[in-house]
Amino acid sequence: MTKNRTLICTFLALLSGFFGGYIGWQITLSLHSQKCQNKTWGLKEMCHLVTPPAALPAVWQSSTRGLWTGTVLGAFVGGLVTRQNRE
Repeated sequence: MTKNRTLICTFLALLSGFFGGYIGWQITLSLHSQKCQNKTWGLKEMCHLVTPPAALPAVWQSSTRGLWTGTVLGAFVGGLVTRQNRE
């Protein structure tokens, strides 16, 4: 049972970590693209071209935070799910 428990906890931690990183990536990109919404057509296109390179450090940082947070929470949930009652 210990081997299965380790595999389940690891799988849940990695899965939730990657999901958290993806969500952090998407939220940051969405916030940066919203800055371009109030501009006229030509300026909006230029803003979209300039924003991604400027947003990359923030995207990297938020996806890394999401990865770590998701991994820790996934491991915690995996431990709760596979917990054995001692009687």
